[in-house]
Amino acid sequence: MADREAFDAYVRERWGPLLRTAVLLTGDRHSAEDLVQETLVRAAQHWSRVDPATPDAYVRRILYTRSVDAWRWRRHQPDPVDSSTEGRTPRSHPSDDADVRVTLEAALRRLTPRQRAVLVARFYEDRTEVETARVLGCSVSTVKSQTRHALERLRVLAPELAATFGREGSLR
Repeated sequence: MADREAFDAYVRERWGPLLRTAVLLTGDRHSAEDLVQETLVRAAQHWSRVDPATPDAYVRRILYTRSVDAWRWRRHQPDPVDSSTEGRTPRSHPSDDADVRVTLEAALRRLTPRQRAVLVARFYEDRTEVETARVLGCSVSTVKSQTRHALERLRVLAPELAATFGREGSLR
């Protein structure tokens, strides 16, 4: 019963941050909600084994790996008949610069799931390379190379982002 209460408290406290990360990983709010729910179902199944001092690390690792797994699964599915959702972007927060947000979200959607996961962990969550490697279950050199490849791809996909963030010719 104590495990159930601890898990419920964790979900109440961390739902928002997990959802924001999932939106960045998936590119849309509905898929993000599904991803967070799937993640929490998996976490709940093994909650008694989770270190009470670091439950977020355990849950976020599930979140990242489920995101990549879902992408791999979808990649092998036939293309949907209805493509009416293509080109639509999630609504941005009114206080954000809408143009930058739309450009960034569109560019992130064109990265591989692993590249998105690395960028979200490194720059959105402000994790070190070592922390990112631990969360994603890969080596530090993989984090470095995925970051490099993702930033290079962003420079090609959305060069205007470099100017927006005051880093002409670079997104670093």
